[in-house]
Amino acid sequence: MSVLSLLTILLDGLAFGMALFVISVGLTITLGLMRVVNLAHGAFAMIGGYAGSVALANGAGFALAILIAALAAGGAGLAAERLLFRPLYSRGDLPQALMTFGLTFVVIATLTILFGTAIRIMPLPPSLAGLVDIGFRAYPAYRLFLIAAGALLALLLWLVIDRTMFGARLRAAVDNPRMCRAIGIDVDAIFATTFAAGCALAGIGAVLGAQLMPLEPYYALRYLVLFLIVVGIGGTGDFRGSLVASLVLGLIDTVGKYFLPGASSYIFFAAVIGLLLWRPRGLVPGPSQ
Repeated sequence: MSVLSLLTILLDGLAFGMALFVISVGLTITLGLMRVVNLAHGAFAMIGGYAGSVALANGAGFALAILIAALAAGGAGLAAERLLFRPLYSRGDLPQALMTFGLTFVVIATLTILFGTAIRIMPLPPSLAGLVDIGFRAYPAYRLFLIAAGALLALLLWLVIDRTMFGARLRAAVDNPRMCRAIGIDVDAIFATTFAAGCALAGIGAVLGAQLMPLEPYYALRYLVLFLIVVGIGGTGDFRGSLVASLVLGLIDTVGKYFLPGASSYIFFAAVIGLLLWRPRGLVPGPSQ
């Protein structure tokens, strides 16, 4: 295989990895930073993705569709956090897992009733639908956009979580909510805002990654395991772990599909098992781990 072919495989792997990261990083925020067992992450992504597809079908631009997806998923997440998640914060992991799994089925049924069972079409704007000359070949603009969008999102998350007062208060609220309330920090507002932001990121990722992970009625269940694998492989305490895990898994999956397409799924999950045995706490464990 030539060097140019290897570079193409690398770019394809990076693009798929960034799509995984954009969708999964919201789960890293809710499950990792907030320590909330949110098995409905894919359901919130579906809500945003379907809202974005409806916007596109009615003539909205791609950027506006992404904004609508973020608002729809974030709004649904905010409502769910206040009504469903907040009463269960002190009840342990099992009640949260059962509630969110049930919520997933409710969302799937509701969206299927409203929109049917067909795959949702997510057309790309002309600027992303063509090819771009990158020197050694013409490469899809959409995949380059995914790589750039994922890198920008990682930078923004680093700035917000590690370099702002809100990020410091969030980490403190998770570690010691009683002390934070004693010094006047509104822990409930921080949790609600963070949970809504994680769901909004899921909605954004559903629109951006729809060409690689199509939106359909069982999207929330079909990709849930993949989202959990990204968080588990990366380490639940830090979004940077999800970035590294997404890129590694994206490359492994892409290489498997290129060289052994019939066995690519087996290669992927064998690699997951190997990574978990090698680094059971994640590729980038959080500081508390």
